[in-house]
Amino acid sequence: MLGWDLTDFGSGDFSKRGLMLFSLRNGNPKKDRKVYAEKAMIVEENQETPMHFHWKKMEDIINRGGGNLILELYKSDSNEGYSDHSFLVKIDGIIRTVKPGGSVVLTPGESICLEQCIYHRFYGEEGKGKVFVGEVSSVNDDSTDNRFYAEVGRFPDIEEDEAPLYLLVSDYPNYL
Repeated sequence: MLGWDLTDFGSGDFSKRGLMLFSLRNGNPKKDRKVYAEKAMIVEENQETPMHFHWKKMEDIINRGGGNLILELYKSDSNEGYSDHSFLVKIDGIIRTVKPGGSVVLTPGESICLEQCIYHRFYGEEGKGKVFVGEVSSVNDDSTDNRFYAEVGRFPDIEEDEAPLYLLVSDYPNYL
């Protein structure tokens, strides 16, 4: 699952709910010993990546430059709903308590470590410009390790009107 990925999460409105990303590295525990992944993402102002968590993946989200990245956070409860308890996260290695639904603003150069089962949604802060976001994580599997709070379409259907110049992550099974 390396390469370009583009999604509107089934919204039909990429500018409001969408994400463009590139998976630079990704291990495959069945084939090799690489246990990490790395992504680069571009997040526009007010462009939301909807609320979700990962059962297996632990990730550092890094504001590499541009505007501010806002993350809204919840810990999940035992039924995969929103917990009403505060919880701890690390921002640049400093432990911080977050209230349910609390927001964290990452300015350029800052990062947050999200452990498994921490719901997060993020978007670029209005008036601050687009954000270049990095992610360093354990192995990434977008097909089986995303738990969205509300149902979304992760990989959009694309009506091809000409052959692609570059394959999206979801294109590989059809072209290779």
